[in-house]
Amino acid sequence: MEQAERERLDVDVVVVGAGPAGLAAAIHLVRSARERGLEPPSVAVLEKASEIGGHSISGAVMDPRGLDALIPDWRERGAPVEGPVEEEAMLFLGKRRAFRLPFVPGPMRHHGGVIVSLQRLVAWLGAEAEKLEIDLFAGFAAAALLVEDGRVVGVRTGDRGLDKRGRPKGNYEPGYDIRAKVTLLAEGVRGTLAERLIRERHLRDGRNPMIYAGGAKEVWKLPAGRIRGGRVWHTLGWPLARDTFGGGFIYEMGDDHLSIGMVVGLDSPDPRLNVHEKLQELKRHPFVAEMLRGGEMVAYAAKAIPEGGYWSLPKLATDGALLLGDSAGLVNAMRLKGIHLAIESGIAAAEVVLDALAADDVSASRLMAYDRRIRDGEVGRELHRVRNFRQPYQRGLLHGLAHTALQLVTGGRGLRERYPAVEDHRLTRPVAEFPREDEVPAPDGSLTFDKMADVYRSGTRHEENQPPHLVVVAPDLCVEECGKTYGHPCEKFCPAGVYEIVRGGEGPRLHLNFSNCVHCKICDIADPYGVIYWTPPEGGDGPRYRLT
Repeated sequence: MEQAERERLDVDVVVVGAGPAGLAAAIHLVRSARERGLEPPSVAVLEKASEIGGHSISGAVMDPRGLDALIPDWRERGAPVEGPVEEEAMLFLGKRRAFRLPFVPGPMRHHGGVIVSLQRLVAWLGAEAEKLEIDLFAGFAAAALLVEDGRVVGVRTGDRGLDKRGRPKGNYEPGYDIRAKVTLLAEGVRGTLAERLIRERHLRDGRNPMIYAGGAKEVWKLPAGRIRGGRVWHTLGWPLARDTFGGGFIYEMGDDHLSIGMVVGLDSPDPRLNVHEKLQELKRHPFVAEMLRGGEMVAYAAKAIPEGGYWSLPKLATDGALLLGDSAGLVNAMRLKGIHLAIESGIAAAEVVLDALAADDVSASRLMAYDRRIRDGEVGRELHRVRNFRQPYQRGLLHGLAHTALQLVTGGRGLRERYPAVEDHRLTRPVAEFPREDEVPAPDGSLTFDKMADVYRSGTRHEENQPPHLVVVAPDLCVEECGKTYGHPCEKFCPAGVYEIVRGGEGPRLHLNFSNCVHCKICDIADPYGVIYWTPPEGGDGPRYRLT
């Protein structure tokens, strides 16, 4: 194919990702400029979902600190929250019984938090941005960085209208070059451009590797009056084994909706770990099944969560670009909270960018003021207090709990100032080392569901005749070596049934049902050989989340 002629848009700032971090940055850029008496910079916000909020999923309890700083009167403006947290409990689950722990440890409490649908909140933030005449481009996936003389000078959006072999169809449209003085990467967890920048610029050298969890959740509509709203449960124990970090969560939302999910560490040694299956097992527990009785599952979502914390943060700035929110790894794994940190990173980025634009200096040395603001400010202080929380769980649940207790009495330090970590997939063990799994009951279609039924509720949709956005660079290795050693873990860890080993004929082969993909990025992390790569599909494709 000949080099396509691309249209070009020149702006002061391009923001990749219209989530909490990206929208907070855009909103604060314009508002802060006006407050300073300056001409607001031109801002373009790119979002790969077909609508703002369409790819947004969270654990649903938000610390309002970030939103208070961004829009102090958000309550009066009618920001969509499901209500305040009024009661919370931590439960330890056996296979049949639930034991309520006598208290919730201070750093894990949700006092003052609000239950939200991140999808609805992000859509509302998008509307606030539009009121400020900020340009939002939904359905545009950023596919590449534009770099000149070592400086990031913008992004290129993905081409549209290519067939599965990469050939132009009748509706072919080349991507746009969005050129900017500063590029803000707020793509969410394991952002494609952010990870490329981190790798190529060695921004994580000397840091711990990032470690991740995988989460799957469902939203249920319950009979009227069954729940009063505002209650939060977190669970430990069953159905997870002792070598796997994680637990469940249940949040009562408004309008008789309830959010239930599982979060599991992707550093589990068990290659058969299946977060979707664990969620179904959680719902079979008598305590949970009774809670869901008579209800209807109305939404499903899944995502990876960056949990490496303080010691895994990369350098957050380079020439012409900054890393924000989940793309930077700004998540408090102990609290399972990141929305407020994402918003605060957007505010900090906006302040630094305004100063840099005013000085006509967007070099790394100037933009590193953002890195210092994050590390020395409230975001950094919060993450430093739990700096060693997640790493000990890489040696098992009991080991992690013991060190968590020690850290609670030593201000987050534990036995040493910095605990090490290893990449998740390096801890995966051969399947032969594990006992045979107990047979799991088949989904009944009312309380429990197979992956396809849940994927349907995610609203995901992809144009079938386009280049697959999931790239397996060594499929023979997946089928042969990985199958023999790890038992084809891709069939397990993907919560959407994308990866399928087709047996029969001339032997097993890997088949990709890429149209099922819910953009969780788990495959990009959990593959034990590192040969699976997630790339953005055609803009507008993917899940269409509601109430997540």
